Amino acid sequence: MAKKKSEKETSPTQIEFQAEIQKVLDILIHSLYTEREIFLRELLSNALDALHRIQFEMLTNRNVLDEGAELAVYLETDEAHRTLTIRDTGIGMTQAEMVENLGTIARSGAQQFLQAIQKADEKGQTITADIIGQFGVGFYSVFMVAEEVTVASRSYRPEAEAAVWQSGGQGTYTVGPANKPDRGTTITIKLKEDAKEFAQPYRVRQIVKTHSDFGAFPIYLKEEKPPAEGKEDKDEGKTEFVQVNQQTALWRESPREVEEEKYKSFYQQLTLDFGDPLLRLHTSADAPVQFYALLFVSSKRDYRIFGIKEDYGIKLYSRKILIRENFKELLPKYLRFIEGVVDSEDLPLNVSRETVQTTPLLAKIKSVLVRRIASELEKLAEDKPETYRTFWREFGGFIKEGIATEPDSHDKFVDLLRFQSSQGTGKDDWMSLAQYAGRMKRDQNEIYYILGDDYDVISRSPHLEYFKKHDIEVLYLTDPMDSFMLVSLNEYQGKSLKNVDDAGLDLPAEEKTEETEPEATIPTGLFEALVSRFREVLGERVTDVRESKILTDSPCRLVNPPGAMNTGMQRVQRLLDKDYQIPKKILEINRHSGLIQNISARLAANTEDELINPLIEQLFESALVEEGIHPNPAEMIPRIQQLMEAAAKMQGM
Repeated sequence: MAKKKSEKETSPTQIEFQAEIQKVLDILIHSLYTEREIFLRELLSNALDALHRIQFEMLTNRNVLDEGAELAVYLETDEAHRTLTIRDTGIGMTQAEMVENLGTIARSGAQQFLQAIQKADEKGQTITADIIGQFGVGFYSVFMVAEEVTVASRSYRPEAEAAVWQSGGQGTYTVGPANKPDRGTTITIKLKEDAKEFAQPYRVRQIVKTHSDFGAFPIYLKEEKPPAEGKEDKDEGKTEFVQVNQQTALWRESPREVEEEKYKSFYQQLTLDFGDPLLRLHTSADAPVQFYALLFVSSKRDYRIFGIKEDYGIKLYSRKILIRENFKELLPKYLRFIEGVVDSEDLPLNVSRETVQTTPLLAKIKSVLVRRIASELEKLAEDKPETYRTFWREFGGFIKEGIATEPDSHDKFVDLLRFQSSQGTGKDDWMSLAQYAGRMKRDQNEIYYILGDDYDVISRSPHLEYFKKHDIEVLYLTDPMDSFMLVSLNEYQGKSLKNVDDAGLDLPAEEKTEETEPEATIPTGLFEALVSRFREVLGERVTDVRESKILTDSPCRLVNPPGAMNTGMQRVQRLLDKDYQIPKKILEINRHSGLIQNISARLAANTEDELINPLIEQLFESALVEEGIHPNPAEMIPRIQQLMEAAAKMQGM
């Protein structure tokens, strides 16, 4: 980038755009042609933000230029000259700030934008307008319609000099001093011939109503004064500034009086998500603290391209004045997928951005909001189970995070948890802990679950054989967050949650029948010899080898020895890679399994049989894979090939 000159120099300086900006400009100009109207949405958003910032500055700083100027945005069109002018009385910019804000862009924002465009292109997806506002590149969308853009601005600081920025979007811009006595920013756009529609007042009005109708400050459009009805008007044909946005604090209206379309429009302007929200919470309170709130849950977690944004948070207002954007202290972190507005009469207008975080009133608002969000989600689950399933698929992990990290969340959110189950109709069938508890057998004292990485894998786990045989339900926990959640969630309605791989399970009493204990096909002496060979081969990798009393079909399974760290904590350690080592477990073998019987027969026939040890090794490592704790399954390939070769050779004999 060329060297910048002093603000006090009188001649403008020509500077090259940052390389990333030129790439962004090329994409915006050539790829988003069909949605060009969003340039005005972005410029109005910037203007309204400048007004919010000066409003806050005026609360804390009395030394402000043009303190009496109305906080507003003014739009003016000129069809003859194909120009559109956007003027605000906001915080303004110095020449140095112009170079920083208009000539450069956060490198990460540009790169993420370019990556999003590339991914969409690779997938054959349409590049839509809602991508623009997410990466700080909104201002540059003006070049979709502009031959040239001129930005004149004066900072709110009385001693600051006005400056002007100008560019045609072709690789360079100029910046220099300007003659502008009043505070704020004026953007003058010389429109391209094929964009002259944006110089027509009716088109500008239409865009404002669509995208910025709920802006917190008035947006005026210069239009012809309509004639007085039924009589001559000497001012007919003259123009005047007319407010075109509603400027309604929707959150302060009664929910009974707000039309659904207004909620949808407000949500879209708030979030830039052009879908419908999944859930809306419009509420207010007078005690223990007075506030209004309008909160939303989007229909998709990833509507922002890269998922939940890092600068999450609620817009915090005091008496309809914006105090903080993305204010995080109003909701716990695990509810960061909630977006919306909170406005309180009880917060002092002169609250600073530092002290607002420690105001005790906010803790009271937070408590009420969390309680009401939980209540609305419970109502959604009861009244609209299909919609709640959509919510759970998109945002269930955040609820689990809350259970894992904040003990106070248990009572409010534990009944919102949903799980797949061994008695479900498939992977899309979800149930609550309350439903599980209602189906428990009369003599069942524990709630059983199994941990795994995938529904299809754990549904075939040997740990489930006993439970399926006796029609005992087992919850499937396949989310990585489940292991963290189980650290704090260990009981429900007085029933302990137990992993089915726990060797000390308190299983319901089994009725004794002739079929309950199938006849042992391996004599005791031979089975003891087989167990000894397993112990010899596996050594210290297991704590013991013993007969299984639970398995019916599978040859073996691994269980935790008494007093060992539970599987949930083992998985947490593996996920965190915190000094992780393969845990030592008990290997239980099923003497009724055909494979175990064949290995026993080979051992009885020849203790030096070269396939016995590889078979034992493979059984053990296969069990590790089933448990999801094998550090490198690829290591098994040579042994598997050895066993396959032996099987093929025997088949050919």
